[in-house]
Amino acid sequence: MFRPVQPLNRCPCGVDAPYAHCCGRYLDAGQLPATAEALMRSRYVAYVQRRSDYLLQTWHPSTRPGGLDFSTESGQWLGLKVLRVEKGRQADEQGTVEFIARYKIGGKAQRLHEVSRFIRKGDGWVYLDAEATH
Repeated sequence: MFRPVQPLNRCPCGVDAPYAHCCGRYLDAGQLPATAEALMRSRYVAYVQRRSDYLLQTWHPSTRPGGLDFSTESGQWLGLKVLRVEKGRQADEQGTVEFIARYKIGGKAQRLHEVSRFIRKGDGWVYLDAEATH
């Protein structure tokens, strides 16, 4: 099972803010992220918390899988670093976020380096797809 490394009161997304005032307002209070980066950070936290409900809800219907199964995963999320953000602000219709998510599984440190695409849907943002980089 993936476990957050951060203290419970700090948000695991890497922003120096309490969880409730950062990603918690999206995952637990139903607010919509105003930017693609905020959505990407909240989705990272959803992976940390194994929240398939939030991940599927914020996934564009054209690319969303039928479900997510976290039952076989074991490991520990170590952190998130945003490398680049293009567009994805309140006035934009699309945005791109490049990031590295670090995790440990089977005692070995791993990293996921990805460029994710997001599009505006109504008043919020949804994840469209991603390209893994090496």
